Amino acid sequence: MMEEQVRLLEGLWEDVRELSLGNRIQRLDSAPTPLQFLRDYVSPNKPCIISNAISHWPALSLWPNLSYLSSSLSDSTVSLHLTPDGLADSLVSLETPKKGETCFASAHVEHVPFPCALDLVLNSERNNVVGYLQQQNDCFREEYSVLASDCDAHIPWATEALGGCLPEAVNLWIGNHSSETSFHKDHYENLYVVVSGEKQFLLLPPTDVHRMYIQEYPAAQYSYSSGSGEFRLELEKPQRYVPWCSVNPYPPPETKENEMSKFPLYFNGPKPFHCTVKAGEILYLPSMWFHHVRQSPDDNGCTIAINYWYDMQFDIKYAYFNFLQSIHHGSTLMNYDATKSTLSDELCIDANELEAEEANQEDTKDERALIF
Repeated sequence: MMEEQVRLLEGLWEDVRELSLGNRIQRLDSAPTPLQFLRDYVSPNKPCIISNAISHWPALSLWPNLSYLSSSLSDSTVSLHLTPDGLADSLVSLETPKKGETCFASAHVEHVPFPCALDLVLNSERNNVVGYLQQQNDCFREEYSVLASDCDAHIPWATEALGGCLPEAVNLWIGNHSSETSFHKDHYENLYVVVSGEKQFLLLPPTDVHRMYIQEYPAAQYSYSSGSGEFRLELEKPQRYVPWCSVNPYPPPETKENEMSKFPLYFNGPKPFHCTVKAGEILYLPSMWFHHVRQSPDDNGCTIAINYWYDMQFDIKYAYFNFLQSIHHGSTLMNYDATKSTLSDELCIDANELEAEEANQEDTKDERALIF
């Protein structure tokens, strides 16, 4: 890619933040009206965090009680994802004749009684295996239907704003501090509700697609032997390839310098939005936004969340994104020099820094979480 194209991309990243997104994720103290949600967030493809919209849910008080969950789901068989490190659907180095070949690794999945699955999630460190209760196939309605009366079947104001159609999928997520989701995007309007614990999101708008260094990687699958307690990672046969984001936003110290050199557009461009979603809050995650997720458990050692996937509109924004993504990022872009960037770090300030600053200035205000 020519240097002029890099400059134009820089201008795009700057414009979208100055004209639309600002430098933080907006917070709402109550549920928006359908019109407000559609006009201010869905149409401009802009995330927000909503408080006090699910205060009526019994789940907020019931689900953190793990005895309640185990009793209610004692006869339920659920999908349990197992990995050696909590990183599923992520990039992993595979031991092959091609030294250090990187693959897209999927978790080993077992279908087990809920009480057994929950025990493994809670005791992952002792068992040297990280368990995550999740399945992105409408698992809440398929596997956890006995809990349906504890929460809403859909988010009413979002359903109306999005055309009246019910969510295509509702998914439940129960994990511990080791569970982490790598950068990716979804073609859904996502209402992500944290019930217990906290979730930390890193977010980048679709305009920043080149900063993700998306490449195709060979697909691989973990297999786990409970007898030996060991994992094997093998390439799928027949071989298939998965396009995936190459960037790890939290590289270990020993590889950080190398990662920053390989992916300068990410590390030297504007900071990603960062936000913490707490129990009882909803994150509206617009379609095609790139997101990376970590979590902090509650006192019981679990983070519990439920999300509602609504179909997105494949409209002009989708066409624009496809065009932007099709622009080849060649050697000039890959070797992007941070010193040439015209972007200021002030365009996107880390959420935690902003929260600390505002807390010092206005002690009377409630603590606010700022963008991922």
